[in-house]
Amino acid sequence: MASKLSPGLYVTSTPIGNLGDMTDRARDVLGQADVVICEDTRVTGRLLKHLGITATLWAYHDHNAATVRPKIVEKLRDGAVVALVSDAGTPLVSDPGYKLVRDVRAAGIAVNSVPGASALTAALSVAGLPTDRVLFSGFLASKAGPRRRALEAIKAVDATLVFYERGTRLAALLADMTAILGPREASVCRELTKMYEEVRHGTLEALADTPAAETRGEFVVVVGPPAAVEELDDDALDDLVRAALADASPSRAAAQVAEQTGISRRRVYRRALALAENA
Repeated sequence: MASKLSPGLYVTSTPIGNLGDMTDRARDVLGQADVVICEDTRVTGRLLKHLGITATLWAYHDHNAATVRPKIVEKLRDGAVVALVSDAGTPLVSDPGYKLVRDVRAAGIAVNSVPGASALTAALSVAGLPTDRVLFSGFLASKAGPRRRALEAIKAVDATLVFYERGTRLAALLADMTAILGPREASVCRELTKMYEEVRHGTLEALADTPAAETRGEFVVVVGPPAAVEELDDDALDDLVRAALADASPSRAAAQVAEQTGISRRRVYRRALALAENA
């Protein structure tokens, strides 16, 4: 039997795909909440129905936040238990909830964390890239100019970079990253925790050259920090390419050596073709 919750705002994580990731504590909070604040009442309504929970839902999003936020604070002043959720994952990670949390704290009302699933941490856990320093950039602009300027502004940051993106814009994002961020390791994570989960790893250039077979859904792109690329002379590069060609086609050999060295795949591929022809 869950203990009765104290009044306050409960920032509550929900699954990003697999409903089995719902925590017992989050289920208890949603079951006891006087009001559940959500982005889309239809999305949260389906989750609550699956959990067998009946609750009062209030929509809270960019278009109505200024009007609804004072009402939420007033409800909390009256001693209510209020749960804040997003459509998926952890609230305040790439959504506008921070203004509500700020105003609730300013009113002297308790704000409680109910942690759980997050696409950000899920992607970092499977990317195989450094996690000691991370810069989360969320969704970049859909238009090329602002997107490229944003990448230019952070390209020198000594940290792993994390981005959210929709499948229809993934190819354009990877192309801009290849041009601006250079030869870095990266992972493209699609539909994490869902049936068609896919994680691809390689250099940015390789990932841009081989787009995901499926472009629907939500993606997390994790890009490793900048690293000094060791410049190999032609002889040293040829030795690596010859070794790769022993078991692979020129295209695959080029991809392997480019990922290993950080050297442009185009440069490596030209050497692979030349060496294959002269073999």
